[in-house]
Amino acid sequence: MSVGRSGLGQDARMAVNASVAKTVRAGLIGGLVGGVSIWVYEAIVWVGIQGQMPPAGIPRNATGLVFGKDVQEALGPFAYVLGTGIHFFFCFVWGALFAFLWPFFRARGYEATLVALIFAVIVWIAMHCAIALVSSDHPNYLDPNVVIGGMMSHLFYTVPLALVVKRQLSL
Repeated sequence: MSVGRSGLGQDARMAVNASVAKTVRAGLIGGLVGGVSIWVYEAIVWVGIQGQMPPAGIPRNATGLVFGKDVQEALGPFAYVLGTGIHFFFCFVWGALFAFLWPFFRARGYEATLVALIFAVIVWIAMHCAIALVSSDHPNYLDPNVVIGGMMSHLFYTVPLALVVKRQLSL
């Protein structure tokens, strides 16, 4: 059997595609686990302990943050569907980004949870700057309680995300 130049190029493309697919898959699974974990945190802390919203308010919260409370109320039950879609869309995007970044940090000997702690801060800042740009109907992001609560919730997203990505990419 002879392998020509085009055969080697095809093999390299297939290897890259498999690697990219594995990375995306790890990011999506990690994003899903992180997205569910942050909602569990919010149910326990924001709903149960602090009483900030009813349990049903969690899925539609993203709708209110992006489009404002008036739109959230006007959408009725669709606000739950839209909010869930917005929430998990960003969970998957951040998850895929982390999965592509993780090999860089792994190669330098960093632990996934340490990277997750820093990633949580970056995600919180990026998401809340974006929310502040698209909507004026959001919490006061200069209030220390809002900042601490937001950082805590994002830790509950990024740490499970990082551990899942680390595991998936080591298989």
